[in-house]
Amino acid sequence: MTGGSGFVGSHLVRLLLERGYRVHATLRPTAGALKARPLEAMRERFPDKLRLFEADLLTEGSFDRAMDGCRVVFHVASPFFMPETIKKGAKDVVTPALSGTRNVLASIERTPTVERLVFTSTVGAIFGDYADVLGMDGHVLSERYVNTTSTPENNPYHYAKTVAEQAAWDAARAQDRWSMVSVNPGLILGPSLTPGSESGSLFLLDELFKGYFFYGAPDFSFTVADVRDVASVHVAAAETPDAHGRYIVAREEMYSFLQLSRILRDRFPRNLRLPAHGLPHWAVRTLGPAFGLTPDYIRKHLGIRFTVDNRRSVNELGITYRPVEETVVDHYLTWRQHRSARGAR
Repeated sequence: MTGGSGFVGSHLVRLLLERGYRVHATLRPTAGALKARPLEAMRERFPDKLRLFEADLLTEGSFDRAMDGCRVVFHVASPFFMPETIKKGAKDVVTPALSGTRNVLASIERTPTVERLVFTSTVGAIFGDYADVLGMDGHVLSERYVNTTSTPENNPYHYAKTVAEQAAWDAARAQDRWSMVSVNPGLILGPSLTPGSESGSLFLLDELFKGYFFYGAPDFSFTVADVRDVASVHVAAAETPDAHGRYIVAREEMYSFLQLSRILRDRFPRNLRLPAHGLPHWAVRTLGPAFGLTPDYIRKHLGIRFTVDNRRSVNELGITYRPVEETVVDHYLTWRQHRSARGAR
């Protein structure tokens, strides 16, 4: 597995170990002790079941040793940043995602034991902006669409995941030894096993929890997936012989900042940092550029909602989605725990 120390990867490692599998997991050479700590704890809990390898997405052959003897490869590693945090799209996101995927694919080609690749993609490989989904049949997000509107300059993360996934599909179709399944989750929330995670989804709610929106929540909504459900889909995709194609992993309905805030305010009514009201659209259009949101981004996302077709993950992989309340509360509790451990205010 690539990206074993990440937000999704650490949950996937734990689930595989709990199901009795031997796991080879990679982490970056620059990963600090904080990020590696959960994997080290798992290695102590499951003696002789977990081996850790250093590997770099941009180094050719870096994954060969980790893949040796493996039957399934989970390619989870890829940088995830929110659009407003990306400085150089091609360098920060596109090159690591595409070159990293190609290096993983090359290692698979050199490893004859590999029978299946489970590729971690995103719903962003299906659409570029929310406005794109309004052009889909019934305004319903479906696996059969491919993102055609993102570029390295406009929404580079979605572009990077789109070209990386397509490169993987091209490689899969060019041979008949191994099969591929793509997992396309929405915004991944839930408890983080490590306080060292750099996931953009954690950054997004970090802004909410810190009170950036205490004056009012902007009307942006998200396709939501629990990190534990995402891990379960990966395992099901590996274990189900007939699994094929792409699987959207997200709840059927979207959730807004205000809905997520209200879930937490019901549980933690004394937290005055959480917004109790929505922010008018005109205010978001006026203030958004000061927070790194372009008028084009606001126009293509603000107030837009759509339905998610998650039937393949439910009917073919047997996934039962957790209640969103459980996901959000667990996410918040571990966020608070990790901040307390770091001495944060």
